[in-house]
Amino acid sequence: MALHVPKVQNYASMLKEGTKHFEGLEEAVYRNIEACVAIAKTTRSTYGPSGQNKIVINHIGKQFVTNDAATILRELEVQHPAAKMLILATQQQEQEAGDGTNLVFQLAGAFLDNARDLLKMGLSVSQIVEGYEMAGKEALKFLDGIVVKELTDLKESKQVAPVIKSSLMSKQLDISEFLSQLIANACISIMPDDGNFNVDNVRVLKVLGSGVTSSTMVNGMVFRRDVEGDVQEVSQSKIAIYSCPLESLQTETKGTVLLHTAEELKEFSKGEESQMEKIINDIADMGVKVIVAGGKVHELALHYANKRGVLLVRLHSKFDIRRLCQATGATVLPSLSIPTAEELGYIERVRIDEIADTNVVIFEQGSSKRPMVTLVIRGSTENIMDDIERAIDDGVNTYKALTRCKKVVAGAGACEIELARRLLSYADTIPGLEQYAVREYAHAFEVVIKALSENAGEKATEIIAQLLATHTA
Repeated sequence: MALHVPKVQNYASMLKEGTKHFEGLEEAVYRNIEACVAIAKTTRSTYGPSGQNKIVINHIGKQFVTNDAATILRELEVQHPAAKMLILATQQQEQEAGDGTNLVFQLAGAFLDNARDLLKMGLSVSQIVEGYEMAGKEALKFLDGIVVKELTDLKESKQVAPVIKSSLMSKQLDISEFLSQLIANACISIMPDDGNFNVDNVRVLKVLGSGVTSSTMVNGMVFRRDVEGDVQEVSQSKIAIYSCPLESLQTETKGTVLLHTAEELKEFSKGEESQMEKIINDIADMGVKVIVAGGKVHELALHYANKRGVLLVRLHSKFDIRRLCQATGATVLPSLSIPTAEELGYIERVRIDEIADTNVVIFEQGSSKRPMVTLVIRGSTENIMDDIERAIDDGVNTYKALTRCKKVVAGAGACEIELARRLLSYADTIPGLEQYAVREYAHAFEVVIKALSENAGEKATEIIAQLLATHTA
């Protein structure tokens, strides 16, 4: 007997209830393009030095006041699958280059918007993709031809600061000069001779109060903490770092101790004291004058550390502990044990200081092979300091990009309009239908000039025409 297979009415009926199925140009492609173009327009008004701030309140009620596209898109929590892919592209740009997320977002939106017009003209998706890929390869070739200058020395502030300033001007126009100089000095001070620059070596500490121009640079690592004991400064010492609390070892199982006399009680407490004294003495005998703990410090440990002149610091953040290990060359120890010589690190100087009314501990390395610098950011509100931190992050990543490639192109839309002009000339040499896709790809670059001029209150079409005329001449 043959098995009866019922006839399927449509594709959606085979899937679980509530599933929606879209196909074809009208249903799927155009709707996806519209979603991407709409989300791209949300951050267009934040682009450039005249860009406006957005107020974003996330799902837990935290408020962000920023014009940083990466932060806005991260906090929006977009659900549309096509728009999500565009946001993933900006996140990849953020990871790879550290800046330029809004540029990627606006260009992607413009490419899709122009592709919609090509689809309506009758071009197939494969022809548009092929044309766009051809244009993309040519644009990369053209970039080398429009380089305006190449930096010669990355350790010279006069060369580096103007490049960093260009990335900061879209975030903090008023104080871009001050911040660019601060970031340039910080990056140059920790730039290794082999050119392997690490962005994590520039830390940021935010201290509320005063103004942004009161921000300073401190060589070493700065933590908003106070020391635990009486010792407040140590120089040229070995350092032991623990991720656990500094207290007597606890048994894995609970037990009951029956004490009959006062003498037995004294002997019992002496055992705990002698155990802690032995641990602290053994650590101090290895030349350790600084101990960092990841949890609370027991009174006995504090007493014996003071007795031996050991400085105690407690850090709650595991990230900070890991960063300190990288800076000092120490190995983090998970339990209170006697470290080996290989597990100890070295620190040039540890001292306490006061910034405004905030006590801080400063770990200085001097001429260490693992240099680290902290930018102490001041500001009147938390939102201002958060935005300054994002600007510093972009500035440091710009310096990182310079270590990879020292070539610089012109800004303010000049590079984009020159690429568009050259691509339009290239499109005339292509015989097939792909030339229309290349032409639209070239016109997409005009979105940068449009965004900059619209945000500044200028007429975009006039400025594009003037730029094209100037570049053609």
